[in-house]
Amino acid sequence: MKFKSLKIGELVAPLPIVQGGMGIGVSLSNLASAVTNAGGIGVLSAAQIGYREKNFENNALACNLKALKEEIRLAKEKCHNGILGVNIMVATKAYAEHVKTAVEAGIDIIISGAGLPTMLPKLVADSKVKIAPIVSSLKGTKVLLKLWDKRDNVTADMVVIEGPKAGGHLGFHADKIEIEIDNFDKTITDIIEEVKKYSVKYNKDIPVIVAGGVFDGNDIAKYLSLGANGVQMATRFVATEECDAAMEFKEAYINAKKEDVVIVKSPVGMPGRAILNPFVNRTKEGPIKVTKCYNCLTPCNPADTPYCISKALINAVKGNISEGLVFCGENASRINSITTVDSLMKELKTEIMNA
Repeated sequence: MKFKSLKIGELVAPLPIVQGGMGIGVSLSNLASAVTNAGGIGVLSAAQIGYREKNFENNALACNLKALKEEIRLAKEKCHNGILGVNIMVATKAYAEHVKTAVEAGIDIIISGAGLPTMLPKLVADSKVKIAPIVSSLKGTKVLLKLWDKRDNVTADMVVIEGPKAGGHLGFHADKIEIEIDNFDKTITDIIEEVKKYSVKYNKDIPVIVAGGVFDGNDIAKYLSLGANGVQMATRFVATEECDAAMEFKEAYINAKKEDVVIVKSPVGMPGRAILNPFVNRTKEGPIKVTKCYNCLTPCNPADTPYCISKALINAVKGNISEGLVFCGENASRINSITTVDSLMKELKTEIMNA
């Protein structure tokens, strides 16, 4: 099928592909810049982005803000000031500080979910930064866009619909995931129609992006045919040379079988999708004592959390897989080799055109 470039205001990406932000440390400047250079939109994850800093154990927040600014600078340099986004979770403690730091560093788009980003318009006021909420339901979309319209007199620059096949934390109750999978196409078309109301009111195009389980060009073509303007993909970019995670992390994807992709319970109360490994099995036996709190997410209480999600994700991205949590999308088991971002993007483009 023929497809159009992805336009977000004055920003134009040749391919309608946004690389999903993956934390902790899976999508940093190396991966994000490579995706942008290949014609898409690369996205950094702000989640505990300073985990490699020397003083991280003593002052995680300062290290995170320092690293966020530096990773944006590096990514911009590597992609020659091409389009870059950053994913900042609403549940992040010091959310406002992270958003303001990203704005100051010159990021183009802030993509924000894990809660409704009600305060985002105020935090980016008087800047050119685009704002893109992540939503998972028509109800959430209506609530957020109505609030921004009434209170801030603004609307979204882009809307990301994250479905139930996504990796990491999911915006659905565990017992409703199968139902949501069956209803996802209707959810997409309903949200597209809701977004159109604000597109008309504000006289601007608001691209709608579909995320969660998008694996190949046929998937992309399907969502474009439903009326979406592009897709967000994350899992496919893990098994690339440019991905910022350790090789052991990438190999966990390559070696995963379909039955290894499971739903886990996160310490913050949400279900998540990850690869079954010794760590996940250990969490089923009982709580893993938290000896250090990184103050990363607002719903987490170290006194009763089943394990420290920051520690688990940091272990994984560094390659300590047996003691780490490896988040992944539903189709991780379909990946069987390492490729380059450029090769992957060319493959996806060809598949879309042939769909």
